[in-house]
Amino acid sequence: MLQQGPGWRLERIHSCQACSPEGFWYDQSEHEWVTLLQGSALLQFADEASPRPLSRGDGLLIPAHRRHRLLATDPAPGTVWLALFWPAAGAS
Repeated sequence: MLQQGPGWRLERIHSCQACSPEGFWYDQSEHEWVTLLQGSALLQFADEASPRPLSRGDGLLIPAHRRHRLLATDPAPGTVWLALFWPAAGAS
């Protein structure tokens, strides 16, 4: 974790040839905004037919409970993400 405050946290995430397990979907109770600082990734949303390619400089907002999974990240030196998390309205 890089920084946090009441109701939010900022993380640096390093992924190296990472992917979600077969059949696994993230279903987070928090909103997440990510940007790629290094490398690339392939992200799949349950409600979209095609995966989304992301590369350095791309940003993406993932609303709370929007199911998604990571299909691929770069080999070494890997993919570096900056991720900001905050609760959905009404979440406790």
